[in-house]
Amino acid sequence: MAQNPTDDSSRRVSTSDDIEVGTYLEIAQADRTTGGNPPIDERMKTIVIIDFGSQYSRLIARRIREANTYCEIVSHDAGREILDEQDVIGVILSGGPNSVYEDDAPMAPTWVYEAGVPVLGICYGMQLIAHQLGGKVERGIEREYGHAVVHKDGQDNILFDGLDNEVPVWMSHGDRIEQLPPGFRSMAYTENSPLAVMGNEEGTYFGIQFHPEVAHTPQGAEILRNFLFGVCKAAGDWTPKNFVSDAIERIKERVGDGKVICALSGGVDSTVAAALIHRAIGDRLTCIFVDNGLMRKGEADRVQNVFASQLGVNLIFVDATERFLNALKGVTDPEVKRKSIGAEFIKIFEEAAIEIGEVDYLAQGTLYPDVIESTSADSTASHKIKTHHNVGGLPEHMDLKLVEPLRYMFKDEVRKAGAELGLTPQSVNRQPFPGPGLAIRIMGEVTFEKLEILREVDWIVIDEIKNDGLYDSLWQSFAVLTNTRTVGVMGDQRTYQYVTAIRAVTSADAMTADWARLPYDTLARISSRIVNEVDEVNRVVLDITSKPPGTIEWE
Repeated sequence: MAQNPTDDSSRRVSTSDDIEVGTYLEIAQADRTTGGNPPIDERMKTIVIIDFGSQYSRLIARRIREANTYCEIVSHDAGREILDEQDVIGVILSGGPNSVYEDDAPMAPTWVYEAGVPVLGICYGMQLIAHQLGGKVERGIEREYGHAVVHKDGQDNILFDGLDNEVPVWMSHGDRIEQLPPGFRSMAYTENSPLAVMGNEEGTYFGIQFHPEVAHTPQGAEILRNFLFGVCKAAGDWTPKNFVSDAIERIKERVGDGKVICALSGGVDSTVAAALIHRAIGDRLTCIFVDNGLMRKGEADRVQNVFASQLGVNLIFVDATERFLNALKGVTDPEVKRKSIGAEFIKIFEEAAIEIGEVDYLAQGTLYPDVIESTSADSTASHKIKTHHNVGGLPEHMDLKLVEPLRYMFKDEVRKAGAELGLTPQSVNRQPFPGPGLAIRIMGEVTFEKLEILREVDWIVIDEIKNDGLYDSLWQSFAVLTNTRTVGVMGDQRTYQYVTAIRAVTSADAMTADWARLPYDTLARISSRIVNEVDEVNRVVLDITSKPPGTIEWE
C-alpha cells in the first residue's frame, strides 16, 4: 500500500482573497459542461494528472507548472472528454492510500492506455501500471518509508538523464512489484525494491516507486523535467506573458458583447482577474466592492483608490458594515460564520447588480487550489476541508454565467500574471487575506468592539513586519484575537484583558506552510506596542504550528 508521509504537501485550505460567497456556492466539480469556464486555452498542450487520493497530487502539479508546462488534476474516474478538450501530451498517475489488489481499489481509466501518449506512474501509479498491464503486485516483506538511494539498472534511462548513478529519493510504500508486465524492464533499484523504476521497451510507459515531487527527493524536479521534455516533448511555454495574452483572448471569446460584474475584494486574485477582464472588454466590466466591516484598517479606502483612480475601472462601493454585524450576531461556529457572511454578501451583491441593469456574466478570482480543495477526487480518499468562496454556481434566480480567468492557476502564477499586466508591486505582492475577513481571526462571536481591537493589533503586526523588511518574505503575517482573557499588571493595577496571537508563515502557495522564525527583536517590538497601544489586550502569544498539522488561519 502506498503511503503519504507528512512532507511538504497537504490538502489545500485556500487563502485566496476574493469576497466570500460560500453559502450559495455549492461544491464545484470542474465540469466544463455546466456553465463553468473551459480550460484557459483549449489548444494548450497539457499534462493530465490523475489523482488517486494522494496528498502529493497538488505538489506534482506545482512541479510541472514550475517547468513552464500546463497541467490539470482530474479524478481517477474522469471520462475521456479531456482528450477532446485539451491537447494531452502525457499522463501522470499519482500515488494513493490503496493497494491495487484490493477489490475496491481505484483503477486508471482505460482511455489512459488507449490515448497513445506517454504515461508516468508514481508510487501507487506505478503499481497500477504493473497491475493493469499484466504484472503482479503483492504486499512487501519489508515496507519502505523515508530516505532511500536509487541505483540505475543500466545506462539507458531517460528519466535519469543527467543524474548520477545513485540518486537519493523519498520512499513511502508497503507494496512491491513482484513481476513486471510484458514488455517492461527494470531501470533502477533500491536495497529493498528490486523494481524501483520500470519502463516499457517503446519508451512510453514509466513507473517510479518513490516520490519525485517532494523536497526530500533533491533531484526529483529533474526527473519530472526529463519526463516532460525528454518523453512528452513539452514546449515549456506556459509563461505569464503567454497566459495573459491567451486569457484576454479567451475572455473576449467567452463574453462577446456581454457585460460583466466582478465581486471585488482588493486582494491579489480579484485584482488580477479584474485587470485581465478590463483589458479584454474595457468599460463593459463593473466591479462591486462591498465593505463588510470585516476588513483591515484603511482597506476600504485603499481598494477604492486602486480601482477607481489607478485602474479606471467602473466601481460601485457599498458600505454594509451594519448588515454583516447583524448577520453575525450570536454566531460562534467558524463554518456558520462563513456561510452567514456568504449569504449576506449575495443579498447585497444582488441589490447592487440591479442598479447596473442587464448583466450577462459574473467574474470571480477563483484559483486552482480553490477548485481542488472544494472537490473530492475520491470520496473515500480525500475530503473537503472548508467551504470555499469562489467555487461553484449561483442562486438559481441569478441568471449569470461565470467568468473565471484564473481558475487553473496557482497563487504565484497569478502574481506573475499581475506583474505582466503592469500592476504595482503593492497590488501584486499583497499577502493573502481570507474572504470572511477578520471574522475568522476573531474567536467566538464577532462584535464591533472586537473588530476594532483586532484592526489595531493587526495594524501593529504588519507595520513592524514591514519596518523590518520581512513582509515580502512571508506568505502571511497577521494577528488573531482569542476569546480568552488573562490576568495582567499595568502600573499598579490588575488587568483582565484579551490574549492575541501572532501568526506568520512561509510558503510557496499555501498548500503547505512553515511557521516563520521572526527575529526576537521584531517580536519584542510587536508585543510591546500591542500591550501599550491597545488597552483591551494584555498578553501576546506566538503560533508556531506548521501546516500540516495546522491550517494557516485559525478558523
